[in-house]
Amino acid sequence: MTLKINQLTKTYNNGVKALDQIDLEIGVGMFGLLGPNGAGKSSLMRTIATLQQPDTGTVIFNGINTFENQMDFRKVLGYLPQEFGVYPNLSAADLLSYFAQLKGISAANDRKKIVNEVLAITNLYEVRNRNVSGYSGGMKQRFGIAQLLLNNPKLIIVDEPTAGLDPAERHRFLNVLREIGTSNTVIFSTHIVDDVRELCHELAIINGGRVLFRGTSTEGEQALEGKIWSTVVPRDNYEALSLQHNVIFANYNPDNTLNVRVYSEAFPGEGFVAAKPQLEDVYFVSLKKDAAHV
Repeated sequence: MTLKINQLTKTYNNGVKALDQIDLEIGVGMFGLLGPNGAGKSSLMRTIATLQQPDTGTVIFNGINTFENQMDFRKVLGYLPQEFGVYPNLSAADLLSYFAQLKGISAANDRKKIVNEVLAITNLYEVRNRNVSGYSGGMKQRFGIAQLLLNNPKLIIVDEPTAGLDPAERHRFLNVLREIGTSNTVIFSTHIVDDVRELCHELAIINGGRVLFRGTSTEGEQALEGKIWSTVVPRDNYEALSLQHNVIFANYNPDNTLNVRVYSEAFPGEGFVAAKPQLEDVYFVSLKKDAAHV
């Protein structure tokens, strides 16, 4: 199963170019789509899911031209948008049974079987009789995964699913995605680098509707070997340092000093030490290089 995205472009009526000649090929497993808010991730997700038409380009999944054969494609698609509505005063089991009926599972025994299966996969079986409206944020997100699994999709798209979740809920949700990603093509869109590092073997970094990097975390990190340097400076010295060096990012220490990481192909000077590249470095270097060329 392969998803092939070719020369996808989309410009909205207000003139915003959301997708700019996107080319991607994605196979089975967890694929991370990483980028800041407004990078074009949701536009790409909606376009792949056939919720909006591109200006140009094609999307082919497992031999299906998604825009020419939308009904066939949607039979194998599971999509969890950033926000989705649920019906109040209905239990998870009843609501899933209703969704299963809408998806064409007419026999009551078949519906019960698949509902119980997806509840177990998403760790919601023990709370299946509770109203979904009373679920926590993380439970609602897992319920969203449960409903999209009802039709046994081969391509699963989840858009910013961990935003707003507490650490425990985020961990449970990522475990569910990790489980279903072993045998399906799962596109995981997020602006959280940690989520991609924990979950995805391959990723693409996008901004301004363009692909800035495509590969594995390891490939991205290896490309930066010998080019990432770190130092610790007092807060008052940071502004002057940032004018002299290509700062990637900085974070505070308890004593109010700053850990600063910079990108430089040569030794940047006294006080710096070589640092092992991380996925955050790949992300921020990609964005800074992109900004420099805009």
